[in-house]
Amino acid sequence: MNAPRGGGSGRRHVSIIVQRDGDLNARTWRLPLWGLRVLVGGLFAILLVVILGIAFFGPIARQAARVPSLTREVERLETDNRRVRELATALDSVEAGYERLRQMVGADIVPDRMTLGSALPVSPPLYASLPGAPAGYAEGPSVPRYWPLDERGFITRGQAEGGGGGGGGGREEEHPGIDIAVPVGSVVRASGGGVVLQTGTQAEYGNFVLLEHPDGYQSMYGHLSRILVPQGSRVGAGEVIAQSGNSGRSSAPHLHFEIRLNGISIDPGTMVKEER
Repeated sequence: MNAPRGGGSGRRHVSIIVQRDGDLNARTWRLPLWGLRVLVGGLFAILLVVILGIAFFGPIARQAARVPSLTREVERLETDNRRVRELATALDSVEAGYERLRQMVGADIVPDRMTLGSALPVSPPLYASLPGAPAGYAEGPSVPRYWPLDERGFITRGQAEGGGGGGGGGREEEHPGIDIAVPVGSVVRASGGGVVLQTGTQAEYGNFVLLEHPDGYQSMYGHLSRILVPQGSRVGAGEVIAQSGNSGRSSAPHLHFEIRLNGISIDPGTMVKEER
């Protein structure tokens, strides 16, 4: 390839001569110098575009290739999240059932989950009134009409009249008063003001307290773990008289609460209209 200067015109050209081996004739191409520069510049521009394309669009192409795998990963995470939500719902249901079971059979039989999971002792719940708030109980002797516990508890058995004998299809066994499932040691309060007529232990009621109220009313508190008032003492409505337990004929911790009128047991639900 030669690059001679042009003839009379004064323009610069580039001659490209191709001579094949054994061929007497040669092929010659003459290109203006500016044309060669344009050709070289065009090739350089194309090469530059290719390099820039690889540098800038290569990562985009690689990320685009990852899209299918990322989509599958997102679908897997969404499936895992649904399973976690289902497990959380099931766990909430189990915890709610556990708390209902504790209320029914008492904390001594089914311990608190917090107690099971804690290395430190957990104190029992405390109940308090606002400073200066009225007690809410009638003063002096009064008929039994207040809930005998600081908590609602769970009534596992209500007032029932006996009948039916030993034959099948008869009515249930006679049961005076109501049974309220609460943990052992729950505070028991006098349902009304009166006199402690009798305290002691009996095969049926276990440890019990019997209060005498005005107008022929009496209230009985059975299956106690501890008696806190002496026989013959006077107590006001709401005063602490004992702690609940599981003594006597009892299959689980609970308080037996009974109201009598002139020696006949009546349904406490007809008297106690307010739970504390």
